[in-house]
Amino acid sequence: MENEITRVEPVSPLATAAQLVQQADGKIDVAQLRELLELQERYDANEAKKAYVVAMAAFKADPPKIIKDMHVGYKQTSYNHASLANVTSCINTALSGHGLTGSWVTSQDNGSVKVTCKITHVLGHSEITCLSAAPDTTGSKNPIQAIGSTVTYLQRYTILALTGLATYEQDDDGVGSHDEPVLIPPPNEKEQVVIGLICDGYPVPDGMRVDTKKVANLFWAVNGAYPKDKKRVDKAIEWVVETGRPVCVPDNRSTFEKDYDIPEDEHSQPDPVELRYFCKGCDREFDEAIKGKCPHCISDKLIDRQAK
Repeated sequence: MENEITRVEPVSPLATAAQLVQQADGKIDVAQLRELLELQERYDANEAKKAYVVAMAAFKADPPKIIKDMHVGYKQTSYNHASLANVTSCINTALSGHGLTGSWVTSQDNGSVKVTCKITHVLGHSEITCLSAAPDTTGSKNPIQAIGSTVTYLQRYTILALTGLATYEQDDDGVGSHDEPVLIPPPNEKEQVVIGLICDGYPVPDGMRVDTKKVANLFWAVNGAYPKDKKRVDKAIEWVVETGRPVCVPDNRSTFEKDYDIPEDEHSQPDPVELRYFCKGCDREFDEAIKGKCPHCISDKLIDRQAK
């Protein structure tokens, strides 16, 4: 056939060395063998690099979709971002399907925090990218927390940069603002107590409950700090009410959970609603009766639970 291309597979230098050993009749040129071994190392490195490129191309052809699952509010800055756990879980799961893995190394240099992200293929080739930033000293972080906040931020963005991915509907995470964006630190024990007192005193509509996280996030978003003073709880409750921000959510807990102050979870269900009428004839419940009779079996064996 015309223009037929025949692919010739490259011969490994190690295979060539083995042939030379077989043909040497016991006489081996050590210098030539060393040169062949060096060629083998370069050959393996080149093959590993080609495999890395092929694997990364396949990864990018069907990239994971990374949803922003965290919200940050800081003074006048408010934005959503993908948490490190979400980013690493999505990316590493997709990378592993192509024989790739991601890892980080953290160091400090002249007061800055440096994070290096490395993606490695199973054949050994790896590529890296680095980012540096000062420790995040905003809020009430201690020195260790300040470093940890920056490390988390840089880990997230180095792996996104190295894979060439972006979070779904990614924005500039507040970079265009005058304030540096920060991750919201959790309230400490003292702050949690005060937030709990505020939630306990907040006027809650029937069938609703105060969401502690919403209250905490409101204070952090507006003030850049959590409430700490028990003596100012009443003032804090008034302030939350005046903001008009929704801090209540439907209360799906049962009476038992409410009585024992058990937090709501995915298994929580409100108590079944007891309807007004119960028919002894067909064992059914109804909100309305038809002229004093059961709307289902038309019997008069109804019990009116609201009757005095």
